[in-house]
Amino acid sequence: MERLLITVPPAIPMVSLVGVSDANMLAIEAAFPSVNVTVRGNEITLRGPHIDCLAMEKLITEMMVVIRSGQVLTVDAVSRSIAMLEAQPSQNPGEVLSLNIVSNRGRTIRPKTANQKLYVDAIEENTITFGIGPAGTGKTYLAMAKAVAALQAKKVNRIILSRPAVEAGEKLGFLPGTLNEKIDPYLRPLFDALHDMIDTDSIPRLMQTGVIEVAPLAFMRGRTLNDAFIILDEAQNTTPEQMKMFLTRLGFGSKMVITGDVTQNDLPNGQRSGLAIIRDILDGIDDISFMELTAEDVVRHRLIGDIVKAYDKYDATKSVPRPIRNA
Repeated sequence: MERLLITVPPAIPMVSLVGVSDANMLAIEAAFPSVNVTVRGNEITLRGPHIDCLAMEKLITEMMVVIRSGQVLTVDAVSRSIAMLEAQPSQNPGEVLSLNIVSNRGRTIRPKTANQKLYVDAIEENTITFGIGPAGTGKTYLAMAKAVAALQAKKVNRIILSRPAVEAGEKLGFLPGTLNEKIDPYLRPLFDALHDMIDTDSIPRLMQTGVIEVAPLAFMRGRTLNDAFIILDEAQNTTPEQMKMFLTRLGFGSKMVITGDVTQNDLPNGQRSGLAIIRDILDGIDDISFMELTAEDVVRHRLIGDIVKAYDKYDATKSVPRPIRNA
């Protein structure tokens, strides 16, 4: 049996590490049932198998890095950190969870999983990045955070957010109202995310001056977009021709992020999705990155991750032919 002593620096309040009612420490102990943990003052004593004690020490050290970054340590962050350390190859939770993308009204937007960190890094390093994954993985939200950060750092002069105006069984012509009123529901999720990242009072002014533009994909045709951060959301609802049209809008000094979920296609009449085939077309081209996010990266309610996994399992088995029973 190993005995290992961890001394927590005075700069880190013990309550921020162990959590309210010891919630964080209980989550850590549950992940390492073979290790006995004793907390006295600012000292944590571990007793158990050598390899498990070292793994728990690594986890606690990473949690202290997260706290030093100014982030409040939660049970969710502990659980995600454990998953990162158990993954192959393992990641450093402190590095992932302490990466600040953009801050607004005291709220800081950061990646919450190792895959999200790789996605954010890919956006930074490449001119065109494809973020492909199920709902709730943060692919659009993080892309918009990077766009706002680029605007604040004056790396670009404007942000352009776009979506295809297509939903299952709906046509714009049959919706009531003016053109703006018709397309507003399709673009509303992008507005909602903007309100988390930019002062609400500033958004109308920035849109009026063209610094932020939110428009349907059809409005991109014939344009060349220079010095802009351009995001295409719900790209699975583009045809191959629309995808080509959008990608060729790229101008000098611009960056593009295209997000979507290839398992959800609302195109009518069984049309092919431009997102589904784009990797076969562009794979291997320098300065273009493809990032896959999975159910493990879902950062909404924990049930969403379970729902996505259940659908993936169902989709994988429904194509398997059932055995024929003998009469």
